[in-house]
Amino acid sequence: MSLLKRLPRGRTLGVAGAVGALVAGGLILAPMVNASAAAGCRVSYTTNQWPGGFTGNIAITNLGDPITGWTLAWTFPDAGQKVGQGWSATYAQSGSSVTAKSLDYNGNLATNASTNIGFNGTWTGSNPNPSSFTLNGVACTGSVSTPTPTTQSPTPSKSPSTSPSPSKSPSTSPSNPPPGTTPLAINGQLHVCGVNLCNQYNKAIQLRGMSSHGIQWFSSCLNNASLDALANDWKADLLRIAMYVQEQGYETNPSGFTAQVNNYVDMAEARGMYAIIDFHTLTPGDPNYNLDRAKTFFASVAQRNANKKNVIYEIANEPNGVSWQGIKSYAETVIPIIRAADPDAVVIVGTRGWSSLGVSDGANESEIVNNPVNATNIMYTFHFYAASHKDDYRSVVARAARSLPLFVTEFGSVTYTGGGTVDLSSTGAWLDLLDQNKISYANWTYSDANESSAAFKPGTCSAGSYTNANSLSESGAYLRSRIRTTDNFPTS
Repeated sequence: MSLLKRLPRGRTLGVAGAVGALVAGGLILAPMVNASAAAGCRVSYTTNQWPGGFTGNIAITNLGDPITGWTLAWTFPDAGQKVGQGWSATYAQSGSSVTAKSLDYNGNLATNASTNIGFNGTWTGSNPNPSSFTLNGVACTGSVSTPTPTTQSPTPSKSPSTSPSPSKSPSTSPSNPPPGTTPLAINGQLHVCGVNLCNQYNKAIQLRGMSSHGIQWFSSCLNNASLDALANDWKADLLRIAMYVQEQGYETNPSGFTAQVNNYVDMAEARGMYAIIDFHTLTPGDPNYNLDRAKTFFASVAQRNANKKNVIYEIANEPNGVSWQGIKSYAETVIPIIRAADPDAVVIVGTRGWSSLGVSDGANESEIVNNPVNATNIMYTFHFYAASHKDDYRSVVARAARSLPLFVTEFGSVTYTGGGTVDLSSTGAWLDLLDQNKISYANWTYSDANESSAAFKPGTCSAGSYTNANSLSESGAYLRSRIRTTDNFPTS
């Protein structure tokens, strides 16, 4: 199926090199600290480095009283060290001084609670680790201190003419509908019942949303503004996070890409959307080639996201050149690793022939029906590209939907290359079939890639105008119109 869609024009992350670690104090953890409040924190700073570039990963643990909002600050030892793209915070740099401000979803830290942030950076000269951190100007050494309260006289009231104007910064909070009306709030923890995806009320539902392009190339298309647009303007239910394993992806920087995926999970959750964590294998097509990487990755993300209700795991994107038995063996190795940490989440298993239920290899769904994966609460992937895959593929899906729980984690309105002419007639026929069978789907792609499958015209993500109708491609305009229709999730 989508053999060539992986070849965009875009930035890549560098290849990871030596790994260094620093555990240090020096973090201020309260924007407004009561005079008698206990304060303290611990910081772990690790780097993956390569010539001219590096990824910085920072773990912050609050050891003091609960806090609301924080600003982490540090100074790079070398003037050539620069922060570039970051995640889980808003970054600013002046000279060698850097600040990272909390976002809406990670600003509240209870006692002993932790959060992780990170960034990709560049360096010239040398790349030593910073030795100390502060948060709102209060140094933290990894211990807790309780300042002695001081007696203060009442502060005189100030007239508007003499009161200083509070500084204002752009809000990073998602402009969501009320929490109780989001797809996540209504449906809660999902599970598989029969051949359907079901919500917390045990009612069959259909999720509709978008897939990212490779996050190593198009991370600029995933930010607060774009995800606000996806949740509120498109009224999408889910975001699929396409983390390529090869092609400048996960294998080059496991910790950096894992942190990036976790950040997008949080951003989707903050907007009431579900998140598919897509282990995007394509070349080579046998998922067993990446088995050890999959074990490491899914053990990490499952443990980190185990308490979240919005996470769905897609363990192999498009298996190809491999038998169903090989795919099944891979699934039965990886799923128990996820279940050890996250026993409740839905897991989606890729299928033969680029996730075509074997159709693109001359087979069909019967091999899965007769030899299913030995696991519960799972679904099977089907991918299509509407200009290439038509009635013969649709007939297989219509039949398979009676026996197998299916999830279309990726489809395009164009050819299997990710480009070519947009075929709205075939796309409409496909979506009608999916709607009739309550099969959930994510469209390829929520990006501005220079290909006709992209939802936005090239340059949209750098301009940051995601709700401008003129920014939508032909495919994007059509998919938005389909996705934003009322969900009508059943609750009783």
